[in-house]
Amino acid sequence: MKHILLTLIAVMSFSSCASGPNAQRGAVIGGLGGAAVGGIIGNQSGRGLEGALIGGAVGAAGGTAIGNSKDRQRGYY
Repeated sequence: MKHILLTLIAVMSFSSCASGPNAQRGAVIGGLGGAAVGGIIGNQSGRGLEGALIGGAVGAAGGTAIGNSKDRQRGYY
């Protein structure tokens, strides 16, 4: 459980560095979507909360990366 929390904290600290509107929106949407999918998949193995945490962290990081790319294309820095 410690590994999951440390991973979540690390991912969230990296994803909070992006400040453009698409990066912020991508982090929220990706985090919520990832948590939902991770919770469903984790529930199948009896670890729904851990699945939601991991899915939310991965989703937030992915959403931030995609949104940050869009922000850079549009000139936000």
